[in-house]
Amino acid sequence: MENRNKIAVGSSRSGEVAELLLRLKAVAINTQNPFVYSSGIVSPIYTDLRLLMSYPKERELIVNHLCSLISEACGMDDVDGVAGIATAGIPWAAWISAAISKPMVYVRDSAKEHGKGQRVEGRVVDGQRLIVIEDLVSTGASAISAAVVLREMKATVDYCFAIFTYGLPQAAKTFNEARLNLWTLTHIQELLEVARSRGYLSNEEHQAVVAWYTASIL
Repeated sequence: MENRNKIAVGSSRSGEVAELLLRLKAVAINTQNPFVYSSGIVSPIYTDLRLLMSYPKERELIVNHLCSLISEACGMDDVDGVAGIATAGIPWAAWISAAISKPMVYVRDSAKEHGKGQRVEGRVVDGQRLIVIEDLVSTGASAISAAVVLREMKATVDYCFAIFTYGLPQAAKTFNEARLNLWTLTHIQELLEVARSRGYLSNEEHQAVVAWYTASIL
């Protein structure tokens, strides 16, 4: 099966974005006092890309990089609109929509319980070529769910773009099965290497996080 997951591996853009996420603590790493997720999982890594909204200069850089990634992946002429995933993907979809002068919609995780009871806000036209925008991809479930509902509305959805991914093997498999191409600016392996080389992590801390990550994906 064709690999539908594309990341700017080794590019200056990938490293630049990874360093930005570390500097702004949008991705935090702590091996001494790991984070406890709501699910109960204990992890040395915590990601909160919503913090990027508070930094206009860095936010603009990310938007420009995402626009370049979209152009490289599918070409702007083949994009009719942008679909943000609620809630974290909505601001990025709005900024990208404005930057490329394309219509925007957004997709809820579930249908509203009042009004029209719809999952998609905005107008979707039959045959409209939409790209899905997310900030972070972990399992990929929300992106694929959004693509499915948009396809049910007769849109063509072949691409998902995000800032960061954990690169989970199950996510790659799921995107392939859904026939949805995932393109991201950077990824966990790049971020960990940047964290080590730029002094955010010692060699020992880097090894500990890599060991945790490797064990978590097996």
